[in-house]
Amino acid sequence: MDLSSISPTLLLASLMVAATPILLAALGELVVERAGVLNLGVEGMMITGAICGFAIAVNTGSPLLGFAAAAVGGALLSLLFALLTQIALANHVASGLALTLFGLGLSALLGQGYVGIKPPPTGKLDIPLLSDIPFFGPVLFSHDIMVYVGLALTLAVWVMLKHTRIGLILRAVGENHDAAHALGYKVVRVRIMAILFGGACAGLGGAYISLIRVPQWTEGMTAGAGWIALALVVFASWKAGRVLLGAYLFGGVTVLQLNLQAAGVALPVEYLSMSPYVITILVLVIMSADRSRAPASLGRTFHASG
Repeated sequence: MDLSSISPTLLLASLMVAATPILLAALGELVVERAGVLNLGVEGMMITGAICGFAIAVNTGSPLLGFAAAAVGGALLSLLFALLTQIALANHVASGLALTLFGLGLSALLGQGYVGIKPPPTGKLDIPLLSDIPFFGPVLFSHDIMVYVGLALTLAVWVMLKHTRIGLILRAVGENHDAAHALGYKVVRVRIMAILFGGACAGLGGAYISLIRVPQWTEGMTAGAGWIALALVVFASWKAGRVLLGAYLFGGVTVLQLNLQAAGVALPVEYLSMSPYVITILVLVIMSADRSRAPASLGRTFHASG
């Protein structure tokens, strides 16, 4: 065992990369749940975004077009969930689980011809002068553009929920959809828009895995990241700032276990590999005991009274 081989600089830089797909997906799910909708299909939307982004990036040679396609793919799959839950009034939990299963199957079908292919590289956005600062440069200022998109999106979601009329309406719909409807707000329309936004974010998170984090296509490569994103929203008590903190925490656990494996820590590899998921389960159990901060209408089907 040689812990000295673990570089703090590389560890923290890798942490930001590992956290980005979870952060993107969790921010989308945060907006969805603040609108009172429980979408358990995040994993399915992420894996669909992963193959859509990968396929378009490979065929066009443009990672940016790949990310755009991933957002569209995730949003289209989420539209199916929106039609089921908001128009057909189907159960949120059952529809979300079905969406995940459908997304996993669809991505496996679409990805059959892309196994073993490398996507076009996504360049790092080295910020002049700042990226040359010792330690802080490589950790904070030498990442790909999607890392900064994730940070900007965190700020945008926080501002939107906290300081805008759109955020006020979204929160009103999530807290009491009947009262929001009585005030004249279009509950179904608000929820469908939130679901589409969540799907687009999940698609971006999936594409980040297939294009940057693990630049290749492998069936089921999201490996539970969508479920971690769902747990992260609960851990964050439905607040954008805490989603960022939680994403870095889970990302750090993932990166640390890989570094500990490389350093030859005297623990079975299986124990280290399952540690992020064990911690996710523990966090869910602990945080779910207090649902007082959850949107009051979360998961409840809306029936317009007139």
